[in-house]
Amino acid sequence: MADMVKKATREGYGAALLELGEKNPKVIVMDADLAGATKTGVFKKAYPDRFFNAGIAEGNLMGVAAGLSLTGNIVFASSFAMFAAGRAFEQIRNSIGYPHLNVKVCATHAGISVGEDGASHQCNEDIALMRVIPGMTIINPADWVEAKAATIAAADFEGPVYMRFGRLAVPQIFDEETYKFEWGKGKELYSGSDVAIIATGLMVNEALIAAEELKAEGINARVINIHTIKPLDEEIVLRAAKECGCIVTAEEHSIIGGLGAAVSEYLAENLPTPVKRVGVNDVYGRSGPAVEMLKIYGLDAAHIKEAAKEVIKRK
Repeated sequence: MADMVKKATREGYGAALLELGEKNPKVIVMDADLAGATKTGVFKKAYPDRFFNAGIAEGNLMGVAAGLSLTGNIVFASSFAMFAAGRAFEQIRNSIGYPHLNVKVCATHAGISVGEDGASHQCNEDIALMRVIPGMTIINPADWVEAKAATIAAADFEGPVYMRFGRLAVPQIFDEETYKFEWGKGKELYSGSDVAIIATGLMVNEALIAAEELKAEGINARVINIHTIKPLDEEIVLRAAKECGCIVTAEEHSIIGGLGAAVSEYLAENLPTPVKRVGVNDVYGRSGPAVEMLKIYGLDAAHIKEAAKEVIKRK
């Protein structure tokens, strides 16, 4: 793990767009009047002829993105997660998902860590919404390095992709020079056989902290990073269930319909295994400092540790 380098995953998204703009003239970026916040502004400044601001009209944003993709362009359409997955759900479903168009819906400010923006902007339902769209690929990177690599890879991926980025600066986990993004592949980051912690997004770092603390107490936890929530890496989940016998899932999202649901649904049909989900427990958020919100809603290493000890008793 890199030494205390902290960046928001949206920073990796912006850096990737700038790199893609130079390499691929087919890349077009769209935004909903949030270029500064979503970090698409760096692309706008470098390639103004390939940047389009749809204004505060997310439905139109997705409709125009769909049309531009039909002319052979690779379109990255950006807004906050609440407005992209929420307000524009119909257009994503009918205009992008149904015809399986080559549009990348890139949603920033996801999860409870939007903090002071409050419940109206803290989108904890977006993964669930996108999971039910047939053929939609869902990416939720753990740090800015993974976010950048995933965005670059998305330009070469044919079909609709939902990419989830955060506002809060989080610790860097991966080395930019050596990290390789693989579609649909989870990665074991910490070895253990007593319990498997399957995490995504900013909860990956919390899972690593929890594993270190559990080890000091004589519990060996395996930590698995899942950046592709759909399609889920079923092989790595099944192996974790067989070798560890119990699982904790950790996500900055509702426990309904997200990573925990995907893991539980798969195991229920293939290898019933004790699972404890760590996430937002079917409640709305509230306004407050981002780090405090994570603690209040149980999205931290302490709660992952507690969940691990609890689920081990159910083996």
